[in-house]
Amino acid sequence: MADTFDTSKPIYKQLIDQFYWKIIRGELKAGEKLPSVRETAVEVGVNPNTVSRTYNEMERAEVVETKRGQGTFVTENQQIIHELKEEMKQIQIKQFVREMEAMGYTAKEMIADLTRYLEEEYHDRG
Repeated sequence: MADTFDTSKPIYKQLIDQFYWKIIRGELKAGEKLPSVRETAVEVGVNPNTVSRTYNEMERAEVVETKRGQGTFVTENQQIIHELKEEMKQIQIKQFVREMEAMGYTAKEMIADLTRYLEEEYHDRG
């Protein structure tokens, strides 16, 4: 995980994003146990209270669940994982579009360039 954080966004939210990406990429699988609050705090160099808030927020979103005396686990509910993946996709799309608009590109140009890029990428892979 990152040991440097963006000062414009709370650390616990950045940690949530890091965990969510690990879940989406399959680095943390459904039902898998997360490191303890203390382990994560040491690994990323933050206060354990920050990690505890991270875990609590992810539990409130039902992405993880805490089992008393056992730890915190990634949900096994595939619908929640699917919804998380879709939500993160929409965030990435919005960010991409905002950045392209800031550079002066129109929607039509973005679509054409993205289409061309994907065709070239997948052509090279095939």
